[in-house]
Amino acid sequence: MMTGPERRTDIINQIKTSSVPVPGKALAAHFGVSRQVIVQDIALIRAAGHDIISTNRGYIFHESRSVERTFKVKHTDEQIRDELYTIVDLGGIVRNVMVNHRVYGHIEAILNVDSRRKAAEFIDDIRSGKSTPLKNITSDYHYHVVEADSENTLDMIEEALKKKGFLLEQEEWEKELFQNRDLS
Repeated sequence: MMTGPERRTDIINQIKTSSVPVPGKALAAHFGVSRQVIVQDIALIRAAGHDIISTNRGYIFHESRSVERTFKVKHTDEQIRDELYTIVDLGGIVRNVMVNHRVYGHIEAILNVDSRRKAAEFIDDIRSGKSTPLKNITSDYHYHVVEADSENTLDMIEEALKKKGFLLEQEEWEKELFQNRDLS
């Protein structure tokens, strides 16, 4: 029996590799689930940052012309707003936050912060006591995958984070870990 995450990975692969739109009805039949399960899967896939478009003929994968880079950063809770605003003001999208915990291993949460409004909403949720920042379990060290329209934009973001003292140098094992990262 296929798990939900396995099914969603397969759905992504089917849509990406298809030369024509993939109907939800066909996906449901292929996986032996209802059309509603496929609709929910597509919503989860989109929430994970994949750009899948619904058409009247089926689902297609929107080929993004964007690039992404993983930044290792460290800052205080009070500096979260400055970090996020710096990234989005320069045209970046903060796709996630990741930590590598010595006991729990790799922990990742999807953020998709692409504007000051979304950054402020995220910060308000943290400050309201709903939770604490993930970075707090690793002495403030954490990573963000940042998406932008060009390497030049990512270079500007990197330089701005460096000037603010947030950016840290990644060790070789970290570079290898994130070089092969797959969000699907």
